[in-house]
Amino acid sequence: MLTTIKFAPGIDKQDTSVGAQGRWVDSDLARFRYGLPEKVGGWSSLLTDTIVGVARAQYAFVDKTGNRYVAIGTDKFLLIYFEGQLYDITPYVDNNAGAPVTFTSSTLATNSTTVKTCTITTTSDHNLTAGDIIELDSVTLPGGTGLSASDFEDKLFQVLSVPTPTTFTINSLNQASAAVTTGGSMTVKPYVHIGPTEQTYGYGFGVGNYGGTVSGALQTTLDGALAADANGNNGSAVQIRVASSTGFPTGGGTIAIDNELITYTGVAGNELTGQTRATNGTSTAIHTDGSTVTNATNYAGWGSAVEASTVTLEPGLWSLSNWGDVLVATIANGKTYTWDSSASARLSVKASRQTLSGGSSTLQNSSYWTGTGTYTSGNTLGAQANEAAGNPTASRISLVSPTTRHLIHLGTETTIGDTSTQDDMFVRFSNAEQLNQYTPLATNSAGTQRLQDGTKIVGALIAKENILIWTDNALYTMKFVGAPFTFGFEQVGTNCGLIGKNSCIEIDGVAYWMSNNGFFSFDGTVNSLPCAVEDYVFDDVDTTKGQQICAGLNNLFTEVVWWYPSSGSTYNNRSVVYNYGESNPPPLGTWYTNTNTNFNRTSWMDTLIYPRPYATQFNSASSGTFPSIIGESGLGQTVYFEHETGTDQLNPDGSTTKLTSFIQSFSFSLQKDQSEVFLAMRRFLPNFKVLTGSNDVTVGVTDYPATDEVESTYSPFTVLPSTTHVDTRARGRYANLKLENINAGESWRFGTFQVDIQPDGRR
Repeated sequence: MLTTIKFAPGIDKQDTSVGAQGRWVDSDLARFRYGLPEKVGGWSSLLTDTIVGVARAQYAFVDKTGNRYVAIGTDKFLLIYFEGQLYDITPYVDNNAGAPVTFTSSTLATNSTTVKTCTITTTSDHNLTAGDIIELDSVTLPGGTGLSASDFEDKLFQVLSVPTPTTFTINSLNQASAAVTTGGSMTVKPYVHIGPTEQTYGYGFGVGNYGGTVSGALQTTLDGALAADANGNNGSAVQIRVASSTGFPTGGGTIAIDNELITYTGVAGNELTGQTRATNGTSTAIHTDGSTVTNATNYAGWGSAVEASTVTLEPGLWSLSNWGDVLVATIANGKTYTWDSSASARLSVKASRQTLSGGSSTLQNSSYWTGTGTYTSGNTLGAQANEAAGNPTASRISLVSPTTRHLIHLGTETTIGDTSTQDDMFVRFSNAEQLNQYTPLATNSAGTQRLQDGTKIVGALIAKENILIWTDNALYTMKFVGAPFTFGFEQVGTNCGLIGKNSCIEIDGVAYWMSNNGFFSFDGTVNSLPCAVEDYVFDDVDTTKGQQICAGLNNLFTEVVWWYPSSGSTYNNRSVVYNYGESNPPPLGTWYTNTNTNFNRTSWMDTLIYPRPYATQFNSASSGTFPSIIGESGLGQTVYFEHETGTDQLNPDGSTTKLTSFIQSFSFSLQKDQSEVFLAMRRFLPNFKVLTGSNDVTVGVTDYPATDEVESTYSPFTVLPSTTHVDTRARGRYANLKLENINAGESWRFGTFQVDIQPDGRR
């Protein structure tokens, strides 16, 4: 007699394999559609190049002429993807007045004839650290090196080491024929520093500036110049005079002036007495009258380890949005930059600090790609982004309100241009239609607001009717209310904070996000999402790397996916999926999980202006090819994929990586009643709605539901599209089913499962 075994959609890892009646209990690279399980679609590389570093942000927009762009933010670069090509628009370090910082007339020394290292000496302190990226220009070399200026001209280099404040080393493209101590001339252009590859806790040396800074540390100014020696002001005493000593520790402490650390033993009036120059491994330097003096007494970690919970180094993150044709890009806890796609030389210059004419570019919806764009072949993408003049210089997040036309900064400065005033809970928004006007006036709509519940703003989204802002503990709405307040702020949830900046998604007016202890949704009310894999995820996720967690929407299959690092993993290596479109009543919901390493993602972009999702995958063990960096080491590579294409993974080199998938059912009872009679499965009828290639079907049986019971597993049966039934001899009280494809080019969607069950004695 044939018995049909029915399965509900979704994976249940909260219950036991027997208790999860009617459910699937495990899967990988399988999804649910129309209530049925199927293998996910494949993906193919969009580029033959791989990107240097780890990409954590993508943003697509369309300009007024119909050109489609994707901005990609990594821990080292800001890139544009356009017409199948990548372009580097990473901004240079600027002088806080808009002009790029350059070191002209720098000299070069070739260090040996066996190692390709060179030492570059700059005309002033370069403020570089090992791992930074620099560009060389206007290169003339000293004679006798055997090298050519073309080995350095207009090329990028990774800084290897920083022996002194005015020297650093790089690798050269070719080997020198002789060691030359110094000579030549060149211009050094440092790229802006974005952030580390991964989120870590800091210990001892190397945490921030000289072992870790304290946000909002007390500052004053120097009253009199300091020479590069052991003396105080004007070289005449051991005291250091400041504009005001109020608040500085009277029993002694440490101050920071530029890159030098100085200790003192007491305070007399506005003088810090008993000073010792160049402490904690720093060097004496010239400091001009009026230089900033910072109380560094409570800086973390100089020569001794600090507590892991005190210093968090967040990974390099970006906020990306558009102001009409203008890309707006903010480095997390850094500056905001713009790149104008409508500029005549947009493809040949990089982002910089360039004031847009009032920020009045036409704002577009940019929701869909509706026509064929035009591209002038004479243009060459690659212009660098410009720092947005007048904007805060330290913000956790920025975004553009497309309906009200305000640029909003979150976790930003209370005093624009003073990074020491950065407040992680402070919100600042521009005047409407003006990208660079933030002074609140009776005649404009600029303003500020400080949130209260939490310690820092973590993320924000443009939603259907308002802006959603998450702290580490709460959810706020930010809604346009008009004059005189412009925006109203309302706390709509508590104990529902965001685990990381990129762990929230909005679709059709509903927001979904991952917190430190669960999943939530907001449709006007904050709701805890029932999750049938909750313990599986939160017993293993590394919450100390929350800023690396990435959420992605795949609206083709009504899926929200979270990629996260499991305990002990440096990078994202697991994913959990919530299918909001599949009908499955509470308390379970339709969830499934993935552990396939080929499916690890660091950023995701849904079908907006392109017909399929785009995603990035990071490999720390390989080197990227774009941008080309001489001496690159340890930065890793990102592969850029288009999803839902084919059945497998198509790599940048044209090779194919097969994608295997499986799904396993609960242990269903073979007994028709509660008697002690064992039953035997004589045959089963697999019914695949779709089957390309073959599928291995494994039937497992067990006598008892105990978790330590050894399962008697029958060898996989290969099922083909022509297979009508499979004969087997499976005997026991419980049985489970596992479907798996193991070959390339295979896909499947499973329908029903019918078994022929017969009584088979008591033992």
